[in-house]
Amino acid sequence: MKLISWNVNGIRAILKKNFIEYLKQEDPDVAWFQEIKGNENQITKKDMSELKTLWYHMYWNPANRPGYSGTAVFSKIEPLSVSYGISEESYDAKSVEFLDETLLENHEGRVTTLEFENYYYVTVYTPNSKDDLSRLNYRYSVWDKAFLQYLQYLDEKKTVIICGDLNVAHREIDLARPKQNTMSAGFTKEERDGMDNYIDAWFIDTFRALHPEKENAYSWWSYRAWARARNVGWRIDYFLTSKNVVSNIETAFIRDDVLWSDHCPVGIEIKL
Repeated sequence: MKLISWNVNGIRAILKKNFIEYLKQEDPDVAWFQEIKGNENQITKKDMSELKTLWYHMYWNPANRPGYSGTAVFSKIEPLSVSYGISEESYDAKSVEFLDETLLENHEGRVTTLEFENYYYVTVYTPNSKDDLSRLNYRYSVWDKAFLQYLQYLDEKKTVIICGDLNVAHREIDLARPKQNTMSAGFTKEERDGMDNYIDAWFIDTFRALHPEKENAYSWWSYRAWARARNVGWRIDYFLTSKNVVSNIETAFIRDDVLWSDHCPVGIEIKL
């Protein structure tokens, strides 16, 4: 199976570009999208009709706030079930510093889970800590802890494949200018520690498992200062899997030649 993930930075905007043509060419079995900034009712009838010729099953998880956040999944295979957000029974409230309605009630549409016979597929759009780091405490003390507990809760039942914009460059090799960004959102010690916790819980970074030393491999570039043209980027989009299926991963790729968003698609091919 070919699986892809892409932060599209606005589904309506990217549909005006070559989004559908890219999907036809890539032909994934399941595609996850983050930061859709809209819902299916805002897609034109023409675009929706064309998407339906490619995908049998589409699931939308928009944010309550218009034009913000949200995730979606397009799958050629019908899942057993679909859930939105982080289930309350999956985490220990005592271990999380504080909870709020953003997490409890899925207000930002950040997590969508598809259940299949032997697997859970989870897509996530992790909260950004913001340039002034005003959301770093929420990100580290609440979100990362609750989301990890959710993944572990699922992993006790079935193998888990996680993908999405995790909003962190894990190691120095994962961004172009690590020394200049140690206090920048996406590369703080707290955010990197949060990623360490996923790895310590036996979830595997599939790209690094197959390409441990590959440099200059990025999935996001700032719109500022011609960063993409100069490949001054960050790898913040991932596929993680339960440890037991890492040997089934045949390829892990980054489509950095696909434009139209500040992120590019990432993906894996895996024997299931």
